[in-house]
Amino acid sequence: MTRNRWFRAWPLAAALLALPAHASMFKGEALDTAADFLSWVVIILVPIVGIVVFWLVHILPEKIAEQKKHPQAKAIQVLCLLSLVFGGMLWPIAWLWAYSKPVLYKLAYGTDEVEHGHGAQPKDAAQSGSTKPAAGGHG
Repeated sequence: MTRNRWFRAWPLAAALLALPAHASMFKGEALDTAADFLSWVVIILVPIVGIVVFWLVHILPEKIAEQKKHPQAKAIQVLCLLSLVFGGMLWPIAWLWAYSKPVLYKLAYGTDEVEHGHGAQPKDAAQSGSTKPAAGGHG
């Protein structure tokens, strides 16, 4: 039974002999200065970083479409911009569209890749020397 009492008394003794805890390494005016600095960082820097990260994530489908030479990359870019306006609701559609294979485009033009940039044309049209614009007359 003495052993059982020791196990009960040990936590009580530890609690009574505990040293006071300090919540901060700063004291007085230094604590106020550190808190002011930290509050300005949180008020200014955190929203800016959040907006930049939100924007970078929302242009990922556009970058993926350009990298994969997707023929509808401009439409995916517009959907990404609309997604920014609508709070990201359209972003998953843009993501899926960027990774999709444009089957009907391949049936119509014979290729599923387009070089992006000024005056871009489908691969077959660029190889044959044709100067007509791709996809409905828009360059």
